[in-house]
Amino acid sequence: MIANVLPLSLFPALILIVGGMLIPLVPQSFRKVYMLALPVVGLLHFLSYPFGSYGEISLFDFTLSIMRVDGLSRIFSAIFFIATALNIIYAWHVRDTLQQVTSVVYPGTALGGVLAGDLITLFVFWELAAISSVFLIWAGRTERAIKASVRYLIIQVGSGVLLLGGLILYAHDTGSIAFDLMELSSFPVLLIFLAFGVKSAFPLLHNWVQDSYPESTVSGTIVLSIFTTKLAVYSLARGFAGTEQLIWIGAIMTLFPIFFAVIEDNLRRVLTYSINNQVGFMVVAIGIGTPLAINGAAGYAFCNIIFEGLLFMSMGAVLFRTGTIQASELGGIYKSMPITAFFCIIGALSIAAFPLFAGFVTKGLIIDAVSGEHMIWIWAILLFASAGVLEHAGIKIPYFAFFAHDSGKRCEEAPPGMLIAMGISAVLCIGIGVYPAPLFALLPFPMDYQPYTTAHVITQLQLLLFAILAFVVLIRVGVYPPEIRSTNLDTDWFYRKLTPAGLSVIGRGLNVARQWISASSQKRLDQFIGRLYRLHGPESTLARSWPAGHMALWIAILLGVTLILNYF
Repeated sequence: MIANVLPLSLFPALILIVGGMLIPLVPQSFRKVYMLALPVVGLLHFLSYPFGSYGEISLFDFTLSIMRVDGLSRIFSAIFFIATALNIIYAWHVRDTLQQVTSVVYPGTALGGVLAGDLITLFVFWELAAISSVFLIWAGRTERAIKASVRYLIIQVGSGVLLLGGLILYAHDTGSIAFDLMELSSFPVLLIFLAFGVKSAFPLLHNWVQDSYPESTVSGTIVLSIFTTKLAVYSLARGFAGTEQLIWIGAIMTLFPIFFAVIEDNLRRVLTYSINNQVGFMVVAIGIGTPLAINGAAGYAFCNIIFEGLLFMSMGAVLFRTGTIQASELGGIYKSMPITAFFCIIGALSIAAFPLFAGFVTKGLIIDAVSGEHMIWIWAILLFASAGVLEHAGIKIPYFAFFAHDSGKRCEEAPPGMLIAMGISAVLCIGIGVYPAPLFALLPFPMDYQPYTTAHVITQLQLLLFAILAFVVLIRVGVYPPEIRSTNLDTDWFYRKLTPAGLSVIGRGLNVARQWISASSQKRLDQFIGRLYRLHGPESTLARSWPAGHMALWIAILLGVTLILNYF
């Protein structure tokens, strides 16, 4: 690695951050070109840097490394720039300055976290990402969106607090703030691990995704779906590759969202459960930690951003044109939006990992890494989870949105910007699936991997065909969960319903206790005042007139007692 001085004005992330903040000064007629130029120029500028560390700054006894370029940060940075450009094209119809600014600034902060070479720089961009992303939820401008954004901000800032506490203790214990591989064997490292876990949406810490993302705008949800969890995936790969606990954490992540997604009626929320599921595959690979596994995690993250973004785009287009995204209210939309339906199917085939699509060539890296370590149970779980992905994202999304039944809704096709962004994403899904060599060259570690082996193709096709058969049978016999408007009870029930209800009960109990204490204290005070009145009131014994002789006698007695005490 080499160290160079990097002027902050040339820092690739600042091209997006500062450029995004200047958007309000650009006339609306020129904004499309200006906004699209930011990620394009940023990507070209970033690719001009050779591997190394740049922008070293002294802070107290530490040296900050603002930018680190290596195989891992390069592939995540590249896809962040590409995704930003696609999101800008998709939202060409948007005239909301708040969304326009945030959709560029937020990716820039996430990019800054990916490029961070030390924990302090990571923390700064970690919190900037949390703060900037919440505006995309506020842009929904509904009561639900405002409440969800507050909960989202609390969780994201809480993750930053864990990271801050961990890095302070870690720096105190080790004298280092380097953002490199760490051993999960001390309390400071555990805090950092939990901070990454919150942002990765670990099991029981996951439901902020379902709570907040669907409340954003049509285009805002797509932006949110990409950067936060992928920044966390990168951070885990950088700091905790080979941590065995991640293997089972990731395996659980791939399983539980399937059951929630199958019964969910809101199709954008179905896709948020898919985020949990897909990140789980990456977490498993990071836990294995071999070069093949890390390549699998990075490559799958790259492709997932494209094909899951494509699915979010297609559902956003449906919502934009029909005004609803409930599966129970949709169906037959392919008649009005055939191009969108076609792109959605390509995204579905990609996320289901059909051969010749992007998901196949990258998920295979993870499956092979698991089988190479002879982890039979993890391998079986990932195969089951792959079938589950086909059920809820590969079949349910396009089937219930476009084909299940004719809802009678008729609308226009998606706007041109949406179609262009979806078209580019679809081309990338097929292009990577057919010819993955350029992507493989971008992976962190060199490898010689052939995704299209006979065994791999046949195994995957058997799995997918069985899952399709199971779906058809369940639909035919009426066992598949019907699409009805409902509310899923997930882990957020504990902090959204149970905790407020519990606090309300405790509050009522404390209020009763306060009233009892107040009444009891008032009663005792009244009794005390009554006694004082009886002793010192106008009619009390002490208030009566006494003869002078009695007073002289009492004075004499008191003087005598005083003399005796003074003598002894």
